[in-house]
Amino acid sequence: MNKTRILFVIDNLQFGGGERVFSQIINGLNSDRYRIFLVSSSDEQFIDEIHNPQVRHYAIDFSKRFNPVSVFKIAKIIKNERIEITHGQGVRAEFHARIAKRIAGSSFYVSTIAMPVEGFDIGSIRKKAYRFLDYFSEKYVDRFIVVSDTLRELLIQKRKIPANTVIRIFNGIELDSFIPDLEHSSFKDQQEISKDTFLIGAIGRLVWQKGFEYLIRAVGDIAEYNQNIKLLVVGEGPERHHLIRLVEQLNINECVIFIEFQRDVKRILSTIDVLVVPSLLEGFPMIILEAMAMSKPIIATQIDGITEQLVDGKSGILVPPEDADALKTAIQRLMENDRLRNRLGKNARNRVEKDFSIEKMIDETTNVYQSLVENSLG
Repeated sequence: MNKTRILFVIDNLQFGGGERVFSQIINGLNSDRYRIFLVSSSDEQFIDEIHNPQVRHYAIDFSKRFNPVSVFKIAKIIKNERIEITHGQGVRAEFHARIAKRIAGSSFYVSTIAMPVEGFDIGSIRKKAYRFLDYFSEKYVDRFIVVSDTLRELLIQKRKIPANTVIRIFNGIELDSFIPDLEHSSFKDQQEISKDTFLIGAIGRLVWQKGFEYLIRAVGDIAEYNQNIKLLVVGEGPERHHLIRLVEQLNINECVIFIEFQRDVKRILSTIDVLVVPSLLEGFPMIILEAMAMSKPIIATQIDGITEQLVDGKSGILVPPEDADALKTAIQRLMENDRLRNRLGKNARNRVEKDFSIEKMIDETTNVYQSLVENSLG
């Protein structure tokens, strides 16, 4: 049987949710059915996540906003490797790859969109430029994969993209590697946290969209009368110094611990009592799926994307964004109610098993590939 030849293209300027999902797909595809090629930067963290030994990797630097040389390099790969499907993600990589597909003229194009350009944290001029590049190259895309129903509606209603070309596929999680009862007391020991301390986890890039400021203020209010609480902030980013100054201003240095991004997120999740995701803007955050898989109670903001993961009062607690008081009330509620924490965690695990398995994500993605190949054969 001839293998379908797929080229994945992602800028990989920093490891995040997009790189995580692409590594899952690449590792999960049947090697007897697919021949896989990859274009990305040479960042080791992403490459280390690719466990399929048959993948052929081409390193291309996408740090420049537009580089015609990169376009022709990708076009050459498509032609020389007889690529049938190009699958791209990330606005810079996508623009290069879409134009390359047009030049090569011999490949279907699939675009994964986890966060639309409209939601980028960039200046208005750059955002207009990115939106123009995105709009200009949309015509070369045969199928769009989006991570939420909200995003699907945005593409159909606002961008006027034909509904039959936009497919919603939820991100998935490797359930077998997430063991809810796993405990890592050594992590608390390492951080000198007593076992009876109520430990809140906040995990993600330290950028304004994540809303960590509001969580820190909520913890500050609780700490005024309850010292048996700590907040563990895990991640790196441009807001780090601002958040540290806020902690100092609130005089809660003893209650907040900042640590750098940890690749073994399961170790962190097994330690915390609750995950809080106070985001102002999200696509479909993987950290929520990971916490659900670990049967952890979750407090999150009621915004697009997250509301398709969690059901308020059943698999999590949802609060308005930019509302430190609401976060405080939700945290207090879980601190005082062990049974509620256990119920939310159990329901979350059941939900992720039903709707967000990696097997389901890969099956639905391969259905997209096969529909294109089969249609080309008539």
